[in-house]
Amino acid sequence: MDKSSDIRTGRHCVFNLHAHLVFVTKYRRKILQEHHYDALQKIFTKVCNDFESDLIEIDGEGDHVHLLVNYPPKVSISKLVNSLKGVSSRLLKKEFSDLRHCYWKGVLWSSSYYAGSCGGAPISIIRQYIERQQQH
Repeated sequence: MDKSSDIRTGRHCVFNLHAHLVFVTKYRRKILQEHHYDALQKIFTKVCNDFESDLIEIDGEGDHVHLLVNYPPKVSISKLVNSLKGVSSRLLKKEFSDLRHCYWKGVLWSSSYYAGSCGGAPISIIRQYIERQQQH
């Protein structure tokens, strides 16, 4: 079965949570290249594993990165994002001298980010299901 659609279990819950995350480089500088994405995939995978989460997909362009992450309900998205951005910024700066000139005060990513829930049935279908519960 495709890992992105697996239903996972915890001690007291069953879950299938996915988030679409987008990080933008500071000042939207187009500095990310293919070799940076290779390193980012390894870094993000390690951080996700530390949070008992799975990096399902990563891609982007020179000034932003898109991630699809499967995570357990005990994980705070904001803490996961802060760790993903902080660790990747530190390790990329350490590994790639070509990025050092792009940093301002050691910052690679903009302080903002996008996080959207995704997967499962569309909201309209879930809403109809809930509305019809009393009819059963």
